Amino acid sequence: MQTVKTDLTQLLGDDSASFRGDRRPHNSHFVPAGIRVPIVCAAMAFGTNAQTAVEVTRGGGFGFVGAAFSTPESLKEDFAFIRASFPNLESTKPLPVGYGFIGWLLDRSEDAGKQLIDTVIENGVQAIWLAFGNDVRRWVEYVRSSPATLNARRTARPGDSGYRPLIFVQVTSVAEALEAANEWKVDVIVAQGTEAGGHGGATAPSTFMLLPEILAALPQDGTAPPVLAAGGMATGAQVAAYLTLGASGVVLGTRFLLTPESPYTDAQKAALLAASSAGPGATVRTLALDYAGDTAYWPAHIDGRGLRNRIVDDVEAGVDHAAVQ
Repeated sequence: MQTVKTDLTQLLGDDSASFRGDRRPHNSHFVPAGIRVPIVCAAMAFGTNAQTAVEVTRGGGFGFVGAAFSTPESLKEDFAFIRASFPNLESTKPLPVGYGFIGWLLDRSEDAGKQLIDTVIENGVQAIWLAFGNDVRRWVEYVRSSPATLNARRTARPGDSGYRPLIFVQVTSVAEALEAANEWKVDVIVAQGTEAGGHGGATAPSTFMLLPEILAALPQDGTAPPVLAAGGMATGAQVAAYLTLGASGVVLGTRFLLTPESPYTDAQKAALLAASSAGPGATVRTLALDYAGDTAYWPAHIDGRGLRNRIVDDVEAGVDHAAVQ
């Protein structure tokens, strides 16, 4: 298993040359500052931590931490590590990583959700990723109007517009993308297709279909936000293909779970590797694993792609959900 360290192009194999330098399509629309390759590490709960995000950013991409189940205290420990990892970063500059949150978890306790978002804003992360909520808009608006954001603007130096985190919103349909772009005015759209591992749209089309449909539907006058392709990518050739289709960048998730920085155990990594050679039936879209973990509270149109195992087989056979917990 290769480390994220040094350069992300090394992570993706010999075909990574297809998107390096002058040989890859260049979509300058992508916004996080300082990236050398248009690759974002997905915000995956229990899958990406501060170490993963830091090494992705150091490698030339942009790293997200999956903070859905974090606490303000654990986040503060992260920020000390992240800032120490970039010793040349000016104290007034945003931390070159992002934090991702799950909408329905934020909704379960509004005060706790606001406290989490305030904590990441107070510590100056460059981006916030929002997904999987029945009312994601309220959290987009909160990021923009939170006391932490407003305070950062008030204390900006003369001539400086002030710190504001970039807002990434994950979508699984053209309608969701248009709402996020035209009504919420988000900074980046993440177009996730059905191939993606983890949670996503139960009826989402493939990324290969979804991306061009979204790009065609968005305004063509240069005002549309960047669109990142997400789902089913693991090689440089696949990255290059989506850039050619017009994506401003790509999001890799499962691929980063196999790196040394990932919090996944050796057994979990081995299971993923085994599945990669087991054919398409090795994974399945289901909520069975959520029933087992008592996390089946996702919006109605969301399920998850995971490895087929006995829990999935039991649920499909009609075993009571409580019995698989």
